[in-house]
Amino acid sequence: MGRGTELGRVRGLGSAKHGAGHFWHQRMTATFNIALMVWFVVSLLRLPNFDYATVALWLAQPAAAVPMLLLIASVFYHIRLGMQVTIEDYVHDEGLKIGALILLNAYVIGLGAVAAFSVLKIAFTGTQA
Repeated sequence: MGRGTELGRVRGLGSAKHGAGHFWHQRMTATFNIALMVWFVVSLLRLPNFDYATVALWLAQPAAAVPMLLLIASVFYHIRLGMQVTIEDYVHDEGLKIGALILLNAYVIGLGAVAAFSVLKIAFTGTQA
């Protein structure tokens, strides 16, 4: 037997029908994170050393800056998806849940913007500090 009333099932008032999309977004970002982290580690290991000038010169190249921005976007979106599920599952007070989700979004957007700005600053200014 299904959940809800007969009328609710007829009107489509059952589940929100968005859980599968959320599930696939998490899996896709996890896959992207693995691929981009492999690229990141291999790219760093190919550098002659890890001083600021060398890394900044590497990051100033579009072939490094663009995947780095994709990595930042994917990681922060993945964090948001995972923490959203945790908050929705374990925070039972509705007001506290909404507050936690707002803080989560502010955290992810804020730190993602700082990370993206840092990459873009290095990419557009080269080795200048």
